[in-house]
Amino acid sequence: MEFSRALYQIKQDSWAIGSLLFIITVTLVAIFAYFLAPDKTAYGNQMHLSIHSQPPGFICEMLIIPQIKKKKSYLFFSGNNNPNDEIPVQDIKWFKDGLAYKRYGNATDYYEKILFSSFLGVVNKSVIESSYLIKKQFLLGTDKYGRDLLSRLLIGSRISISIGFVAVFISLVLGVFLGAIAGYFGGWIDRIIMWLINITWSIPTLLMVIAITLALGRGFWQVFVAVGLTMWVEVARLVRGQVKSVKEQLYIQAGAALGFSHVRILSQHILPMLIAPLIVISAANFASAILMESGLSFLGIGAQPPIPSWGGMVKDHFRYLLLGKPYLALLPGLAIMSLVLAFMILGNSLRDAFDVKR
Repeated sequence: MEFSRALYQIKQDSWAIGSLLFIITVTLVAIFAYFLAPDKTAYGNQMHLSIHSQPPGFICEMLIIPQIKKKKSYLFFSGNNNPNDEIPVQDIKWFKDGLAYKRYGNATDYYEKILFSSFLGVVNKSVIESSYLIKKQFLLGTDKYGRDLLSRLLIGSRISISIGFVAVFISLVLGVFLGAIAGYFGGWIDRIIMWLINITWSIPTLLMVIAITLALGRGFWQVFVAVGLTMWVEVARLVRGQVKSVKEQLYIQAGAALGFSHVRILSQHILPMLIAPLIVISAANFASAILMESGLSFLGIGAQPPIPSWGGMVKDHFRYLLLGKPYLALLPGLAIMSLVLAFMILGNSLRDAFDVKR
């Protein structure tokens, strides 16, 4: 009955529905990032230094020079290995046996010559123009390394969504287990767990995450574990208080009198009553995990290059705020802000919906 009432109230909240749809959209984008990204190479890391920091909508002619094909990786998880060389060009001169191209951004009259025999198979001018000379558009421009900014943003959403899920999962496992034991058994067990909670609570969160990250090493999964290990305290305190309250109910005492085991009472009669508050705190922790990962990446101890991270993208380009190209830092910053805001709005709506006093 409580869930149906809460669900009805959430349906009436347009902000909550909009936030939920936005979160679902970002999650789907993260799952199918390599199918949506224009640059399907691993991590969207195809560099073209001669066209770095170009504005949104930039179009450039690319000369494709095929190489010996390498084995492709699975597109869904890690993108494809690009076996070809892509050269941005701004002018081409044709000869009988080949062509000479001028690289984009080259202010001199220097042309590099390449023979038709350098292309795989028998080719001529018409074949090259149709198969090896393409116009490439960068919808959001390029970053300081000449990589497609849109592709990096899409693939970078995987980091934010993944760290939210992993961190919340770790915090729920630790927090529910320790909080339930402390609240149910009380006594010296409660005092020990509360001592551990207070010690963890007294250390600044970001400082603890940095310490754990440095201890585990800088990397993708290390950041996930580090963030999760710092977020269990709030869950444990919530679960402990709720369990201490629920275990005083008559039906719990009746179960104990009938000889039900502690595991059965906790798992089947107490913990199901905590689902609603756990959903609310998970939404808030999801937003906190995204912000924490972005901060770590900005400091250089989060996800390491070439893995795209929204916080790392802000770090790479925050100087461009004063160099006339603020969008390079603002776009990933807006992505972080919008996703965190969506989780916070959804969390507030869930809190109000599950509030029995309303």
